[in-house]
Amino acid sequence: MLAWILGRRSNGSRARSIALATRYHRSGRLAEAEAALRELLAADPGLYEAQYVLGHVLRDSGRFDEGMLSYRKAIELKPEFADAYIAWGNVLNEQGKPREAVALYLEAIKHDPEGPDAYANLGNSLQYLGQLDRAITCYRQALALDPGHAMAHLNLGNAYVAMDRCDEASASFRRALVHDGDYVEARWSLAMTQIPAVYATDGEPAQRRAAFSRELGELQAWFNVHRTANGARAVGSQQPFYLAYQEENNRDLLEQYGDLCARLMHDWASRQGVVPLTRRAGSGAVRVGIVSEHFWNHSVWSAIVGGWFEQIDPARVELHAFHLGSRQDAATLIAKQRAASFEEGGRGLRPWVQAILDRQPDVLIYPNIGNDRMALQLASLRLAPVQVTSWGHPETTGLPTLDYFLSSQAMEPERAQENYREKLVCLPHLGTYYRPTKTIAQDPQLGTLGLEEGVPLLLCPGTPFKYSPRYDRIVVEISRRLGRCQMVFFEDESRRHLTDKLKLRMEAALAGAGMRFDEHIRFVPWLDRARYYGLMQRADVLLDTVGFSGFNVAIQAIECGLPVVGWDGRFLRGRLASGILRRMDLPHLVAGSEHEYVATVARLVRDREYRDLVRAQICERRPTLFEDTSPVRALEDFLAGARAAPRSEAS
Repeated sequence: MLAWILGRRSNGSRARSIALATRYHRSGRLAEAEAALRELLAADPGLYEAQYVLGHVLRDSGRFDEGMLSYRKAIELKPEFADAYIAWGNVLNEQGKPREAVALYLEAIKHDPEGPDAYANLGNSLQYLGQLDRAITCYRQALALDPGHAMAHLNLGNAYVAMDRCDEASASFRRALVHDGDYVEARWSLAMTQIPAVYATDGEPAQRRAAFSRELGELQAWFNVHRTANGARAVGSQQPFYLAYQEENNRDLLEQYGDLCARLMHDWASRQGVVPLTRRAGSGAVRVGIVSEHFWNHSVWSAIVGGWFEQIDPARVELHAFHLGSRQDAATLIAKQRAASFEEGGRGLRPWVQAILDRQPDVLIYPNIGNDRMALQLASLRLAPVQVTSWGHPETTGLPTLDYFLSSQAMEPERAQENYREKLVCLPHLGTYYRPTKTIAQDPQLGTLGLEEGVPLLLCPGTPFKYSPRYDRIVVEISRRLGRCQMVFFEDESRRHLTDKLKLRMEAALAGAGMRFDEHIRFVPWLDRARYYGLMQRADVLLDTVGFSGFNVAIQAIECGLPVVGWDGRFLRGRLASGILRRMDLPHLVAGSEHEYVATVARLVRDREYRDLVRAQICERRPTLFEDTSPVRALEDFLAGARAAPRSEAS
């Protein structure tokens, strides 16, 4: 990375000092590197090379603002210093500020138009902003300048992953490994990218699952002693998030994955001198850390975390928030007001570890693990005597470092413990304190959405990856039973590539049954909440996504009095809506087979009297879902018991 420094024909002692600091930096001896560079700069403040290397050291120490200041000083000393613009932009990207980073990369390109690094990193910012086509163009520009640019191959692959073009992504990761055989991020991504978001055929999920299992086994062997030293860089860079959308027991696969994550992060912690906390003596309130990127009005906040901050008794449980993300809104303010402490701001892994250790939590809770890199890296470490996850991503994490999984009595099937590596804790009822949104509905303006009055309206509000090809036949059978109807799916412009794959698959399924897509299916844009509530009030029924249900989707429909047809899935993730319906004593809306599902939908749509009866039952019984404090009281009891006898000490 800094070979150009080592080769400079400048003062010999200064070059040797910078080279020594660079070696310290590369070996993780950051304090020694910083001391050497500051001594050098005290003697000669005009050394822009030393300022640049100091920026790297400060960045890797998690002191992002100081690192950017060093890069800026290097640029002030040498305004055409393209690498310093790039490094500064990289820190802004890490802080979730890609728009600001774009300006710096463009400045670097202006000063060095033949340098591939600026194009490669500009592509990263554009990818972060969802501009995937432009990002791919940048990566190709970088590769045109340097066909062996391993990072550009890696990030081109990441862009293909975001577009769900998994085969092209795998090819890019393999090309990165050709040029750098020890590139841990590329080898990791090659394994993780075997699971796409949306499948093209019914047979594809099993094929992809087998490929992931094979690649995961090879990845475990690939991380030898030498490569393990850099393995933490890869953990979480890509994750098997979409594996949960296959209605299969993923415990064995995720345990292999979790063991690998924990092994690599344990090696990192050992090198960093991280010492796990031991159980604190004394009594009083249980000190609980909540680690999440979703301290804002996200589904994880509204379904799970918000109720904790609103209802936890501070005399029993002291909440400390660690906000890994950058987004903030009114929910963030609630968390700040009710937390004993609130840590936030873009920072690296080591500073987050230290921030958690400094609070000395008795228990750490990760409400969702599955798609946030920092949350996975932290959860793969042992930073508290008791570590817990919950159903923000309703699937076992597979991590040996997590002791408990918080779930719901109403939503788990029999023998549910078999699905989890963690010890399952089922809180009463829905397992959560939930407030109705009390949204004031607005006219959805059906005509502007391409929807017709008087034609049955069935809402299908799941994201595209929730629709498994295994159950396309349910859509076909509903279409056959109802005739002309409007099953309304939603498309997000930022994920249009996923929507397009789903459309093509459904068109083929209906055509194969001799039916026309446009007589049964509608795709409409995502609506703001007020218009969406208005649409729910006009709809006949909401169709629960089969295999991977939607908690917030179902409970919002209930709030609007809209009948929901639920599905009794094999796992928690397929029972979120059915758990809500059973809690309201509406088992006749829960299907246990495809035939029951189609029949229930058809009756609700065709029989207005029955539909009105169901609406009346929903309005009468829905208060039982809202503002239920019993799960919070049970959570307090669990936390007190877990502190007294940590599972990690017993294992």
